[in-house]
Amino acid sequence: MNAHRPAPLHGAGPALPPLLLALAGGVRRVVRRLPTEPPSFVLARLLDRLLLPRLDQAQRRDLAGRCVEVEVVEPGLRVRLRLGPRGFEVAGAREPAALVVRAQALALWALVRGEDDADRLFFDRSLVMEGDTELGLVLKNTLDAIGPLWTGSLPGRPTWPRAPGRGR
Repeated sequence: MNAHRPAPLHGAGPALPPLLLALAGGVRRVVRRLPTEPPSFVLARLLDRLLLPRLDQAQRRDLAGRCVEVEVVEPGLRVRLRLGPRGFEVAGAREPAALVVRAQALALWALVRGEDDADRLFFDRSLVMEGDTELGLVLKNTLDAIGPLWTGSLPGRPTWPRAPGRGR
């Protein structure tokens, strides 16, 4: 799979000034040292509500028991999950990840909302997958088959219109 760092999103705006880049790098180094369990627990509960009910038995079987790590590049935030018999579970820090997915926050948000396609993000290097290619394809195909995970707005936030030319 694609083994590079995600490239900046097209049209993501001007480059950050050097001082902000240095601060962001410092924040990223600190966040990467934090335990993955708390954010992984929160995401597991969210996926239990948004994704789990939409998975059929074959999809659950194909995704079960394997650790997937997702990293949001800008802050260095990582979550580690596996699908267990009763839903999504936190995967321990010592459990090897079968698949690592890295992307910028905007790319992940566009993917979750169905505003962008995983294939395009992958080929534009906005989304990077490392590890088990078969698991990566199963995950991608499952997400494609069920459609957007999030179609509403965040609480207290307006629903933002989709960008022209983007979406399914």
